[in-house]
Amino acid sequence: MFRLLILFLICTCGGFSASGAERFIGFSETNLNQMPKGFRSTMSGTGKEGEWKIIMADVPSLMPSFNTNASGVSRPVLAQLSRDPTDEHYPLLVFEDETFGDFTLTTRFKTVAGAVEQMAGIAFRLQDEKNYYYVRASSLGNTFRFFKVVNGERSAPIGPEVPISKNVWHQLQIECIGNKIRCLLDEREIIPALTDNSFAAGKFAFWTKSDSVSYFTDTKIVYTPHESLAKVLIREMKREYPRVRAMRVYANKPDIKIIASTEEREVGHPGGIVEQQVIEKDSPFYGRTERKNVLLTMPLHDRNGDVIAALRVEMESFPGQTESNALARALPIVKDMEKRLHNAQDLF
Repeated sequence: MFRLLILFLICTCGGFSASGAERFIGFSETNLNQMPKGFRSTMSGTGKEGEWKIIMADVPSLMPSFNTNASGVSRPVLAQLSRDPTDEHYPLLVFEDETFGDFTLTTRFKTVAGAVEQMAGIAFRLQDEKNYYYVRASSLGNTFRFFKVVNGERSAPIGPEVPISKNVWHQLQIECIGNKIRCLLDEREIIPALTDNSFAAGKFAFWTKSDSVSYFTDTKIVYTPHESLAKVLIREMKREYPRVRAMRVYANKPDIKIIASTEEREVGHPGGIVEQQVIEKDSPFYGRTERKNVLLTMPLHDRNGDVIAALRVEMESFPGQTESNALARALPIVKDMEKRLHNAQDLF
């Protein structure tokens, strides 16, 4: 029966087809009243950490049923049981085993109790407790909304008012491909598709607010196996700027070397004095190849303006080519990449 359930999940989960990897997160191997292994309890905002435990609850089968009176089966589910009424209190249970870039996550949730709030949701592309996206459903407010949290500051909500019944299991689905985000409730896309460049990859977490008591089960992630953001950016920039002949990203962790290149065989090769000086002096370097192509090596900065890497761009020259107009051609590539970089660790 368990194998049939997994097969049904694989066949019926909507969304894009990510290549190569799936994770089904079940709780049957965790002792009751314990927090599941592979997770970390934390909190965003103020107040105490949540109380995350595995409990038994009735869950309707995902298999199609011809019996309209069929009841659910009692099985282990994840529950957030803390009732801290603090307003800006967001318990998080972070899945620590994997970082996800492009993925489709599907889960079922049920809001059970709460005097101040009755909410359940998922935080995703989570960097830390102050930087992440999340989408949540509210049974008290009857809303389904998306938020972004950057440096602890929450964005304006995006999403409609919609009835969300308490004590009823609902399905939540999140799809991320590059900077495109889709959020579905009960297989309906009631929030318009979103575009945001803040976080390219990160962890996911179960999320609640204030005194919400909420349950989660049947969580599945279909995802593209982890690839460094540096490699993703090189591939995307080459597609976006087809006139560029070649690109390399150099970073010093611990010694300066190529961490991404349009020529995969170059990855791991050491950098040189030029790349080291570009990083140390925060200044671009202009040169030419033996074939007279233009070479520009430029610093890459994080959100705080600190240099975290060097980008070398090779472009075909043209009559009248100068250092100034070469820099003007290459600078948009740097700016596009820096929009996606929160800190140095993002590159890796």
